Amino acid sequence: MAPTLIFTLVLIIINTCNLTRAATLPNFTSILIFGDSTVDTGNNNFINTVFRGDHLPYGQNFPGHIPTGRFSNGKLIPDFVASFLGIKQTVPPFLDPNLSNNDLRTGVSFASAGSGLDDLTTVATGVIPMSKQLDLFKSYKARLGGIVGEREAENIIRNSLVVISAGTNDFGFNYYLLPVRRSQFDVRGYQDFLQNAMQDYVKALYDQGCRRIAIAGLPPMGCLPVLITARLKPLLDRKCLEDENADARSYNQKLVNLLPRLQASLPGSRIVYADVYTTVIDMVNNPQKYGFTVTNRGCCGTGLLEASFLCNLETPACTAPSQFLFWDSIHPSEAAYKALAVVLEKQLVQSLQ
Repeated sequence: MAPTLIFTLVLIIINTCNLTRAATLPNFTSILIFGDSTVDTGNNNFINTVFRGDHLPYGQNFPGHIPTGRFSNGKLIPDFVASFLGIKQTVPPFLDPNLSNNDLRTGVSFASAGSGLDDLTTVATGVIPMSKQLDLFKSYKARLGGIVGEREAENIIRNSLVVISAGTNDFGFNYYLLPVRRSQFDVRGYQDFLQNAMQDYVKALYDQGCRRIAIAGLPPMGCLPVLITARLKPLLDRKCLEDENADARSYNQKLVNLLPRLQASLPGSRIVYADVYTTVIDMVNNPQKYGFTVTNRGCCGTGLLEASFLCNLETPACTAPSQFLFWDSIHPSEAAYKALAVVLEKQLVQSLQ
């Protein structure tokens, strides 16, 4: 599940020599990504889970028309970020077992579709927990040190852009669809529970040498087609669910308040908030600005429920995915990710200087 679309999130910085746009921009050595399906570039292909996007029609608009495991018809935000930064395409750590000096300026995604900040989320989905993603990162860092030496490895990590996109699955699986956590927490309590987990995660990354970190807020979760369908909304009344959107807004405000305090407690860090909600809700309310004609269902199949294994060759996709905000019932289309990336570039570039 998930978008924290977060829809990921993420800071797009164009390093250019064009004198008319000359600026001093951060020069990231790599991109390191943690979280869920909005930033998973194929890790779930290597584990035993039904949450996979390694089959058509996923990837039908990716270069070569290849289903790589990305939960979209094409590229994700990490791909656009890497391109803007002049960094090699973001790949899962499983795909680069033989790092060389020529491959160091790259992007590595440790994310796993279906993951979340709450360990209970991955118990339900069987995917890579956030804690395991951290272990994968530590192994990657050790391999890096074996190639360039520990000091240079520390320098690479210190000057990397770190992106965290997580939280939507926690609400989607454990609070809305399967109310496991709802029996233990009210929504405010669960928000606090997740943000405590986020704090611990950022501190763990900081202890490993990470210093520049972007954290994506939640998207308007009430606009996800699968959640609208779960409320048994009639086909002619598929409006966003305001309760879920209100939960996302209040969570995001808490995150906005938290991050400056967290940064102050970690000397030398730069921790910024990536506002996904504002742009995605604008896509819903003003679709014509982005070239969208459909915002309340996905392009794959009926668009009401299909995602992961339910989105397959037996559920053919629409003929114009770029006109759809959502690719399947959970995940944005490549067009939505691209538009979001452009906004995040403008929003975050100065925050990380």
